[in-house]
Amino acid sequence: MKTLIYSFVCLCLTFANAPFFAWGAEAVIEQEVLNRWAAPYRGWHYYKDHVIPSDPHIRGFEEFKNTDVPTVYRLPGEKTWRMTFIAFNGKGYNSFVADSEDLVHWTNLRLAMGFGPEGQFDHGGRVLGAFLYESYDLKAPRVLKKRQEKYWSLYGAYPRQGGYELRPGYEGVASSADGLTWERASDQYILSVHEPEVGAWEKDCIYQPWLVEHDGRFYNFYNAADGGHEQTGLAFSENLLDWKRHPANPVIPTTKDGYDERFASDPKVFRDGDHWTMIYFGVGRGGAHIMIAFSRDLIHWTKHPEPLYKAGGHPEGLDKTYAHKISLVHHPENDTLYMHYCAVGAKGRGIGLLTSQPIEGSIPMK
Repeated sequence: MKTLIYSFVCLCLTFANAPFFAWGAEAVIEQEVLNRWAAPYRGWHYYKDHVIPSDPHIRGFEEFKNTDVPTVYRLPGEKTWRMTFIAFNGKGYNSFVADSEDLVHWTNLRLAMGFGPEGQFDHGGRVLGAFLYESYDLKAPRVLKKRQEKYWSLYGAYPRQGGYELRPGYEGVASSADGLTWERASDQYILSVHEPEVGAWEKDCIYQPWLVEHDGRFYNFYNAADGGHEQTGLAFSENLLDWKRHPANPVIPTTKDGYDERFASDPKVFRDGDHWTMIYFGVGRGGAHIMIAFSRDLIHWTKHPEPLYKAGGHPEGLDKTYAHKISLVHHPENDTLYMHYCAVGAKGRGIGLLTSQPIEGSIPMK
């Protein structure tokens, strides 16, 4: 009996001390509401080709290929769009940055953040893309926000070179004076498989973060693996450096027999009117697909069971193998959503583009 009482007290203390924990479970969002909220994210138009090819020929980094993980942003006061993306050289990832005036044609590709020091948690590569923005509203221009006179991003990292995403995987914090070249903001990683509170669902590898600031609190949505099974969890911070996991992780679990049966990964979260929208990718039913989920409080999420976009839809075969890892931005000049994504297929692994309205060079979805 004493053991049971002690266990109950410890459980209560754990939940009571959990930062920003929302007691109780919010009701599941009804299917009719899910359908209505998801409708604006359907009916895309394909851009005819990769906007950043599989072999981007980056000067001084010609060995880096297989572009992936696009993330679009702007710097304060500028009209030029920037995109970070990664490429792989057989040893590990580096993060690069490119410029565009129209979100379609990208130039001036150069290094944003390279390999970490030998023997450290990010020696095998660093994957930028979880930026601190001024606003996370759906139609906000993705302008980077300064904090303590610097720009900030969380990043995914791997400790060893010599292969593709060699486990266990870590997350770190980066900062930048100009928003273009980045460096570690701390020599300590922020999440790993080594903390005592690591759950069984994330015990083998920590992957890519997505950062949201809301009401003075920081939220880190991240995917992690147990064997070959990936799900999405949530951690909280008050200062970007010290993080506590949500005690009810994962917040986006996989769905048996669903389009996200094996993976529910790489979440991107935006404010959309009176609710939050998460676009993530699922692996199941024969492919990798772009999925959507919704929340009223950033904690409790309800997934729409049908993909926004299924792999293999592009008429040129750009994404016949995978369609995943999106970046979403609204262009105010033509009132169009641009969804860049990793499109893997007939022309290798590159950055593809879907738009909510037709643009020059686009093909309507059938």
